Amino acid sequence: MQFVPIGSYLGKPSTQGREYNVNYSLVTRKEDARCEEEDVSKQEEDGDQPERVMIWEKMEKQEKKKVWEPFSETFNVAGQEVTIKLALDSYGALIWPAARALCEYLQNNKEEIDMMDKAVLEIGAGTGLVSIVSCLLGAWVTASDLSDILGNLRYNLSKNTRGRCRYTPQVAAMAWGHNLQRNFPHSVYRYDYVLAADVVYHHDCLDELLVTMEHFCRPGTTLIWANKVRFECDHTFIQRFKDAFDTTVLAEVPEEEIIIFKATFKTNWD
Repeated sequence: MQFVPIGSYLGKPSTQGREYNVNYSLVTRKEDARCEEEDVSKQEEDGDQPERVMIWEKMEKQEKKKVWEPFSETFNVAGQEVTIKLALDSYGALIWPAARALCEYLQNNKEEIDMMDKAVLEIGAGTGLVSIVSCLLGAWVTASDLSDILGNLRYNLSKNTRGRCRYTPQVAAMAWGHNLQRNFPHSVYRYDYVLAADVVYHHDCLDELLVTMEHFCRPGTTLIWANKVRFECDHTFIQRFKDAFDTTVLAEVPEEEIIIFKATFKTNWD
């Protein structure tokens, strides 16, 4: 059995593509702080001697710690404790609801979706939770995302799979829709399963996402996509997804508006 070191790349992955960073707006609180500082300055000018507190400096430190400081979340997966390092400064450093739903589905439906010794690609892997679950279920996994996400992704994969899995997972940089045939030619890269969770949100790369799904979902490949419906564009993309593949619904979580789709290469076009 061949083991590939974590962090190895498949081909020469493209580093082109968009970055999606969460923009946390602190304007209201900043303005409040500035107003308080102005009040303090005015009191000093009037001869008052209030207790000198660097309000904005203190608040800035608190916000930095609250927003940017990494934290972790622990799960029990396939009898193993999995700890995922998270952060609030990037979409790719959080665990989204559809990823949790997909992980639960894979664990509870191992006969229907048999991961043992299967080649699996996750697109938009983020923190790597879905990839880690797939590894623990016996799959040979490649986890892919934008280049700026890969550091945390590698860390989580290594921490939670080393010495526990049949195969060591690989990590690859991938920008949806960019240089796919050059970096991931069909003649070399074939997967039993392609996984995606919460990859559809309010952004302008849905065309590239669909192109990427079509590139990897070839005859013999099963694509499993879990999605939480948030925006109107979700419904439009779902219809395009159904038009592009032969699809069935594996599971639904109505209270969270999550749908898990199974898709295969479309053989009959109307």
